[in-house]
Amino acid sequence: MAGKRRAPRSVDLLMTGIIVALGVLLASTAFGLVWRRRTGRLKEQRRTVERAWDFDLGERATLVQFSSAFCAPCRATKRILGEVAEMIPGVSHVEIDAESRLDLVRDLNILKTPTVLVLDRAGKIVQRAAGQPRKADVIAVLGRSIPS
Repeated sequence: MAGKRRAPRSVDLLMTGIIVALGVLLASTAFGLVWRRRTGRLKEQRRTVERAWDFDLGERATLVQFSSAFCAPCRATKRILGEVAEMIPGVSHVEIDAESRLDLVRDLNILKTPTVLVLDRAGKIVQRAAGQPRKADVIAVLGRSIPS
């Protein structure tokens, strides 16, 4: 009776390498999908930040954008928020250079650019998004959080 032939060691190593590579690919894909889903989402501000802003607030709301010089999504965010501000009466858009306003960045815990804050007419932060928000999301948030 002939014994079972065992695969050479090189085949075992190859299979192990393939399994590890597939595991890493699966884990990185899952992480990427979660990160993509979370970035740019407008979320309610949990912590109330009382501060006097050094710019004029909009009659109904203000869209505050923290940007940096070499941030590509910041340019697209500026365009989106500018269009929304033009479209909805009483809403203004303010862009702040994060590098020149490190005091605000620290106070408001801004960790990446672009970061967008939605302020109500009194200057209270009601929504926040880290990353580039979608235009429809910004409009929807303004519709829910500002008085008509």
